[in-house]
Amino acid sequence: MTGGEVAGILVAVFWAILVSFLAVVLVRLAQTLRATTELVADVTEQAVPLLADASATVRSAQAQLDRVDAIASDVQEVTSNASALSTTVASTFGGPLVKVAAFGYGVRRVLNRKGEEDAPAAQPRRTVVVGRSVSPARRKKRKG
Repeated sequence: MTGGEVAGILVAVFWAILVSFLAVVLVRLAQTLRATTELVADVTEQAVPLLADASATVRSAQAQLDRVDAIASDVQEVTSNASALSTTVASTFGGPLVKVAAFGYGVRRVLNRKGEEDAPAAQPRRTVVVGRSVSPARRKKRKG
């Protein structure tokens, strides 16, 4: 055998090893692609019902939000009506009630003063002013 024949045999062996290696790689790649195809089919099979459920859930949430919006607008209307009613009641009864209360207070003061003048001076009444007490006689001096 000559050097050319040995070189040819070496090249042929190298090509056989290379082709065998590429064949193994291609077989493994085909298996991986087949498994990936099955996985994608399974995911698609499971995703379609999930998407349908998600769509139904979103529609239900939208309906609930519409109801909440209607309730919120009704509450806002009731609040404005209550505010208007409160303002009306305050303006209608507020002034007269204050006048009646002031009149009652005045009548009580007059009756208390009248009762003090008629009653014997059993015990002098004291008023506390800024941390000290002032006798009724001194109080009358200040008013006069």
